[in-house]
Amino acid sequence: MTFKSKTMRPDLFQSPDYYLLDELLSDEHKMVRDAARAWVKKEVSPIIEEYAQKAEFPHQIVKGLGEIGGFGPYIPVEYGGAGLDQISYGLIMQEIERGDSGVRSTSSVQSSLVMYPIWKYGNEEQRMKYLPKLATGEFIGCFGLTEPDYGSNPAGMVTNYKDMGDHYLLNGAKMWISNAPFADIAVVWAKNEEGRIHGLIVERGMEGFSTPETHNKWSLRASATGELIFDNVKVPKENLLPNKSGLGAPLGCLDSARYGIAWGAIGAAMDCYDTALRYSKERIQFDKPIGATQLQQKKLAEMITEITKAQLLTWRLGVLRNEGKATTAQISMAKRNNVDMALTIARDARQMLGGMGITGEYSIMRHMMNLESVVTYEGTHDIHLLITGMDVTGFPAFK
Repeated sequence: MTFKSKTMRPDLFQSPDYYLLDELLSDEHKMVRDAARAWVKKEVSPIIEEYAQKAEFPHQIVKGLGEIGGFGPYIPVEYGGAGLDQISYGLIMQEIERGDSGVRSTSSVQSSLVMYPIWKYGNEEQRMKYLPKLATGEFIGCFGLTEPDYGSNPAGMVTNYKDMGDHYLLNGAKMWISNAPFADIAVVWAKNEEGRIHGLIVERGMEGFSTPETHNKWSLRASATGELIFDNVKVPKENLLPNKSGLGAPLGCLDSARYGIAWGAIGAAMDCYDTALRYSKERIQFDKPIGATQLQQKKLAEMITEITKAQLLTWRLGVLRNEGKATTAQISMAKRNNVDMALTIARDARQMLGGMGITGEYSIMRHMMNLESVVTYEGTHDIHLLITGMDVTGFPAFK
């Protein structure tokens, strides 16, 4: 059973701003956000339930994602980016995830895990070759770090490459890779013969490189997920990212991606809250709207409080990112807090809608299922707790 666009409710979303945070945003910030919001209402909301039901990625939205700055908005204009600041990036991620976490995954992987390392760790030739096409969506990229046996401990990776004189020979496998099934390029992290981690750009069509799709997901169903398999793949030496190596290189990309997730989760939470608030005013039980009852008001009051706290936390983090002051631990705190907040709101909102909350007529259940992935990827909830714990005590508890 699918929910065709013609049966979908109109997107009546109104963004909550309980503490007048718009006053902290520049005119450019608001213009960028409003453009992304309008695009989501027009291009994503009418189709997303159908594509989630079918477990397909809506490829027709890629061009629009590029046009609203969904791909590398902070990348300098000379490389095809919009040259925007970190708060603009966050606001775009918020609006896209308000539509769907899977669509935001496609956007933030492209931005923070593909374009960012090429921009920061690549050379000028690599930047000019790849970034402009990635910015428009002509190229789609993916990021290969997680392996079947190494998720939270990426340093243990076994994917490796050997210097064969005129090229590198890459072997190994990665899994849980967003965009993998249709990606044109992959930024892959692998160990050299000395055990040092480096990034390599692997292009579709290279012999021995395959990207089987991951099926039967209950979460991120409108996002394509797959594996990266490297069987004696010959990678040209000019495809090595030369300007940073070691585990700190991929972790720097994850800082950018986690920052985007912190904003994106607010979008999912706002959509669930807005849906529940509107429903509470329309749904009559015992001769009055359910929004007039104490228990439902308690849920709504807690939702808007937690959203407001997350907005303030993330706005301040954006200021710190713009100033080059944000730490990895600060980003971890925001990612963990905001995704956990969004999951709680999704669950409470689902209850408020009763049986209707599990249907595709409303977005809540889809958000809830999506957020079960978001709370795990790019650092699990528990790992982020340990990052904060290590930061405040000085003691690493990972081993």
